[in-house]
Amino acid sequence: MSAVVLQRVPGYPEAMPRILLVEDDPAIRAALTRGLTDQGATVTAVDTAVGAMKALAVEQPEAVMLDLGLPDLDGANVLVMLRATSDVPVVIATARDDDAEIVRLLDAGADDYLVKPFSAAQAMARIRAVLRRAGASGEESDDRRIVVGELVIDPPARTARLAGAELALNRKEFDLLLALAVRAGQVVSKRELLSEVWQMPWGGADRTVDVHLSWLRRKLGETAAEPRYLHSVRGVGVKLVDPAGGGA
Repeated sequence: MSAVVLQRVPGYPEAMPRILLVEDDPAIRAALTRGLTDQGATVTAVDTAVGAMKALAVEQPEAVMLDLGLPDLDGANVLVMLRATSDVPVVIATARDDDAEIVRLLDAGADDYLVKPFSAAQAMARIRAVLRRAGASGEESDDRRIVVGELVIDPPARTARLAGAELALNRKEFDLLLALAVRAGQVVSKRELLSEVWQMPWGGADRTVDVHLSWLRRKLGETAAEPRYLHSVRGVGVKLVDPAGGGA
């Protein structure tokens, strides 16, 4: 494992992000490290999956840029390991541009992706965007809970309880539930959900929403055939409702 840590350049604000760059190609790693550092970031660069997990614990980065083609473990597996221990935003760097692969990575917990080749400026723009979204999700709805039937959602704490029992939701499941809860009783289109939860306003990956809805239904104790809270409206979208028929 090789690790390089470069600090912020003078003249940039102190709030610039700490980035963990996981890339095995020496030339790409060096170029991205220089480019991101020139834009004010603090960069820790490693070239293996083992190095990534160690750096995640030691450096506590605010964002991760993860290459898929690592020598010791496929980057998709590293993403699963990262998600098991951290909610840090992850931007995937990949040469795999087919829709099925991108959906698989987003379903596995990636926040965004870049298809190679790309510039350091593009990478920094994506990282800033996922950091803004992560910060906004922690500030939503001030300190008020959202109550829909026996479902209680606490946006600042990022927790959800059903009949008093806390639901074990991953980050995207919670974001999806929250996006529906703030519009309880209203039909929300998949395109709206892709734009808000996955930042994919161009659409084209409805399966991403369907998969997460399926996981969410399972945790809410329901199915698409026998819905309680999550009701699909064919050709339109999905809505969150109180099973007892009350308001939100």
